[in-house]
Amino acid sequence: MTDPGSRQKHEQQVSLQLDLAARDRAHLWHPYTQMQTAPAPLVIVRGQGVYLYTEDGRRLLDGISSWWVNIHGHSHPRLNQALAAQARELEHVVFAGCTHRPAVELAEQLVALLPSGLTRIFYSDNGSTAVEVALKMAYQYWQNRGESRKSFITLHDAYHGDTIGTMSVSEASAFTRPFAPLLFPVARAYSPYCYRCPLGLERSTCQVDCLADLERLLREKGDSVAAVLVEPMLQAAGGMIVWPVEFLAGVRRLCDRYGTLMIADEVLTGFGRTGRMFACEHAAVSPDILCLSKALTAGYLPLAATATTEAIYEAFLSDDRNKTFFHGHSYAANPLGCAVALASLELFRTDGVLARVRALEQQLRARLLPLQEFPLVGDVRVIGGVGIVELVQDKKTKAAGGYLDQLGPRLAAEFIQRGLLLRPLGNVLYFMPPYVITEQETDWAVDQIAAVLETWQ
Repeated sequence: MTDPGSRQKHEQQVSLQLDLAARDRAHLWHPYTQMQTAPAPLVIVRGQGVYLYTEDGRRLLDGISSWWVNIHGHSHPRLNQALAAQARELEHVVFAGCTHRPAVELAEQLVALLPSGLTRIFYSDNGSTAVEVALKMAYQYWQNRGESRKSFITLHDAYHGDTIGTMSVSEASAFTRPFAPLLFPVARAYSPYCYRCPLGLERSTCQVDCLADLERLLREKGDSVAAVLVEPMLQAAGGMIVWPVEFLAGVRRLCDRYGTLMIADEVLTGFGRTGRMFACEHAAVSPDILCLSKALTAGYLPLAATATTEAIYEAFLSDDRNKTFFHGHSYAANPLGCAVALASLELFRTDGVLARVRALEQQLRARLLPLQEFPLVGDVRVIGGVGIVELVQDKKTKAAGGYLDQLGPRLAAEFIQRGLLLRPLGNVLYFMPPYVITEQETDWAVDQIAAVLETWQ
């Protein structure tokens, strides 16, 4: 016989969940969401480790690291402790004219970890702004040197953010199309999307010809190029495109040859996501400017950093105040965010985090590559802690619906029913869990992916 008290408690919980979802719908506007057709949002009440818990009692494995930011798991005790301790000391102070210990210590530790030559840290608050800062730095750097370099070269399939500048340097897409009249023009070179090589070449030669395309643009534009902007090793929102190492090395080589700056957008790839602390390490290259956010605070608070060289920093030093870098944010170098970021870096030093990511990479390769036999699967790609399955309508033609393919939402709903939170990019299904996921939990998640794909054959 059901306990009346338990039944009443359950009914109250369900009522609260429905009430909260209705209140959400009455006032909120969610990102990347067609509010007219979207299902009611999941009401999440807490997180622990790799799991999220809903108001109606379900447990979901967070297979996307809560939008690519959570690396050490939800509600990590050491991160919680660092946040609480900092809140008791200093929650925030203006960073124009003031400084504080967490900001200084975080900058020192980042400089020690970053690729060589990156010595200066400029704080902001999110990934889009970190890249926006980089674009403005590069643009004004040449002005301060007395040179007129006003153009940028970016890559096809790129995504760098949703502000005006970052939309301009991203691929033209559904994300940017309504705002096209507001955007500034850029030149775009081919990206090494080897599965869908724009030149129809084999994987072994794809990156060579993509580099030739970049060199053509650099040669044509001469000394008008302020910078080349790339997402090293993994272009995320553009389709989870994994690069050959040779392409990244070639970008640095060409920037040096043609005397322009290289900007690396490591907003996603920084802090171990590709198996190295920073993706640029795969090719042992140092960019002139590097952008960080997302996992910087392990998913706790908004914080971003744009790192640059001493040479770029010194171009802004002058008795002429017009050469100042006029950019800032109210929450720049927020002490709470900096304190959690420091605690996250400490976990990298003490908990074997990168070794765990590399073990996850090996497991994902072993488990996901066999899925290529499924009729729906066109390509499988793995890098670090990211497993990617690109779905197609026809293997021979590689036909697929792209980002707006309804396959994505349908798959997401089916995975939710199985207790797995995934958010496919249209026809590109990816698994990007927090690094603390166990081998058994990874196996379970891949089993769910395989089971769903098998039923859709």
